[in-house]
Amino acid sequence: MKTIIKIFSIFIFAFCLFSCNEDLVEQAQTGMLKGKVVKRGSNVPIPNVKIFTNPTTQTVFSGTDGSFEIAAMPVGNYSVKAELSGYITSFQSVNIQNQNQVVTVVFEMDDDTSLNSPPATPQLLSPIDNAVNQPLSVELTWSATDPDTADVLRYSLTIKNNLDTNVIQVNDLTANHYTLSNLKFGVSYFWQVSVSDGIHQPVLSSISKFTTNTVPANRYHYVQKQNGNFVIISSDDQGNNFQFTNSSYNSWRPRKNNNAGLIAFLRTEGGSTHLYTANPDGSNPFKVTTVAVAGFNNYEMDFAWSTNGKELIYSNFNKLYRINKDGSGLSLVYTTPDGSLISECDWSYDGSKIALKTNDYNGYNTKIYVIDSNGAVLKTVLSGTAGASGGLNFSVDGQLLLFTRDVSGYLDGSGNYRQLDSHIFMYNLVTDAVSDISAESEKVLGTNDLDPRFSPNNAQIIFMNTSNDNISQRNVMVIDLSNTLTDMTRATLFSNGEMPDYE
Repeated sequence: MKTIIKIFSIFIFAFCLFSCNEDLVEQAQTGMLKGKVVKRGSNVPIPNVKIFTNPTTQTVFSGTDGSFEIAAMPVGNYSVKAELSGYITSFQSVNIQNQNQVVTVVFEMDDDTSLNSPPATPQLLSPIDNAVNQPLSVELTWSATDPDTADVLRYSLTIKNNLDTNVIQVNDLTANHYTLSNLKFGVSYFWQVSVSDGIHQPVLSSISKFTTNTVPANRYHYVQKQNGNFVIISSDDQGNNFQFTNSSYNSWRPRKNNNAGLIAFLRTEGGSTHLYTANPDGSNPFKVTTVAVAGFNNYEMDFAWSTNGKELIYSNFNKLYRINKDGSGLSLVYTTPDGSLISECDWSYDGSKIALKTNDYNGYNTKIYVIDSNGAVLKTVLSGTAGASGGLNFSVDGQLLLFTRDVSGYLDGSGNYRQLDSHIFMYNLVTDAVSDISAESEKVLGTNDLDPRFSPNNAQIIFMNTSNDNISQRNVMVIDLSNTLTDMTRATLFSNGEMPDYE
């Protein structure tokens, strides 16, 4: 009997032991939690984030790529917490149900703005509010501070004006200054700056206002070469100037008319040359011609205003046209009888005479003569001479005519139309007397005097002088005339300029 009881006891003990082992196996079932921590909105990985669970398992930290891993997590429900100073603590619920189950989570963490202060309101420094007489290029400056010195500040700039609805928006500036260029004369501009530290909402400055100069009554206009194109410069007699035309266009031969309140000029368009007009500030450029300006060399071409500013005359090969400034009323004025090309023209102040310079397709065999409004030849000024000539301009009374002539008689076969010794001459249409203005003003040897124009009071001649090497700098100069047209002086008016106009 004792033996039976002993065997039964051993059996019961073994059964209990087996049952306990089965419970321990069930309790030992585990899974794995994998995850990544990134910044909300940008998905930039965040390293060193503390990851821990409730109920407690392990505490780990995210790596440089933002990833983390907690292994051997017993089956069950957990609240997983991601924590890093400067970020809002984030929670995720995780349920591990099966042995070796892998659960993946992503924590998207937001900046904790409670630990960071926004930037101070930007202060607009210059131009000061309500500043006037500002140039057409203005340096805007401002200041901004942030209590958190580690924050990187970025600025946005908004500019509006009282002329139109255009808004200039400049974003993502890191410097606290910006140059605002290509402004218009006499316009008020309103500007505002916003600053952002990348954490808080942008902070706006107050709005400041400045007004540019009114349109200057500049009397001088000339041409410079910039980036391969001719640009027109507007200047006063003190050398204060602004760029009248944009360097992205090829524009030359400016001619101002005070009665029209416009400046006419030549411009390349689609391989052709056309007449344009614009306001004295360069605004509202308007294409006048549909029949192009054309001849042997477009840069040697010239045109003329009527005194009242209502019409212009210009040439197209062997034809002279008249056209209204608004582009209407195109009419043929004159055709050369021998088929020679008209390169230059000028219209007398009273409108009764037109001076013409004609030449062949190489620019030579030139002839300068004066016709009336019916095309009848009134006077032949120059004919039968070798070399280049040009530069026509009437005096106010119509009795004098300026022109240039290369006294060397050089004929350039290379196509560069090089001149070796061009002089300015003044022809008296009443007496037929010819005066060599260049010789009497001591033109430097090896240079050319070109593109002469009378001053509005006929007391001076403005012109361009340059070396005859065809590559040296060109300068706008002025000669003071004397009653006897002898012993005259010359001086440089503008460096690096050509094709001058003085009205």
